[in-house]
Amino acid sequence: MRLSCLTYNIHRAIGVDRRFRPDRIVNILADHDADIVLLQEVDEGAPRSWKMDLARELARKLEYPFYAVGHNVSLRKGRYGNATLSRYPIIRERNIDLTIGQKKRRGCQHTTLEVTKVKGHPHPLEVFNLHLGLGARERQQQAGLLARSKEFRGLDPHVACLLGGDFNDWRSMLRAYFVEGLEFHCATDRKTRRGARGLRTYPSFSPRGPLDRIYFRGPLRLVSARRCRHQLAKVASDHLPLIVEFELH
Repeated sequence: MRLSCLTYNIHRAIGVDRRFRPDRIVNILADHDADIVLLQEVDEGAPRSWKMDLARELARKLEYPFYAVGHNVSLRKGRYGNATLSRYPIIRERNIDLTIGQKKRRGCQHTTLEVTKVKGHPHPLEVFNLHLGLGARERQQQAGLLARSKEFRGLDPHVACLLGGDFNDWRSMLRAYFVEGLEFHCATDRKTRRGARGLRTYPSFSPRGPLDRIYFRGPLRLVSARRCRHQLAKVASDHLPLIVEFELH
């Protein structure tokens, strides 16, 4: 079966023009109509986003029957974090704390989806939606926290698994850890003469950094990966979405 996944740091639906316009995010997501959507910087109850529950509103307007939110940062009023929207039932969810010391709170939302049934038994898809820190050393520690978490350590390596989000990994320093250490494949790499390079997603109006990525392992075959080229995406957020299509065996 075919399965599509999109990752997008929506910057609280506040565009590079500093305007809160959730309708732009809705239009971009509707254009791609992915089965699974991984969002970062999703507000709930914050004045800057009209005290809106963005995850709930996006799921409602885009007709995603299932969604889950992992809040990481508490504001004076409101909070924000990661959100996963799904066409498939979410049968388990938990937020993994990736905060290092006194640095800004970060997290990874883990959801288990039931994507299909084989001989009457559910076929799970494990999904990790994360947003890592700004410092290289911080990101390395966060990757270690994730790998040692009970949610990750308890996974069967043969089960389909997606790991995506905003890695803030400008120089692809974490790629070897995920690919060689944890046996993932990077869906959003492009092979060049100088090696693998990630699709550039930041800043949205003139992308120079491959900050957003999707990794995968298990019975998934990569069909295609692309960066959103919607004109609206250049202003709707400071990141561009990535869209990946897989075949699940």
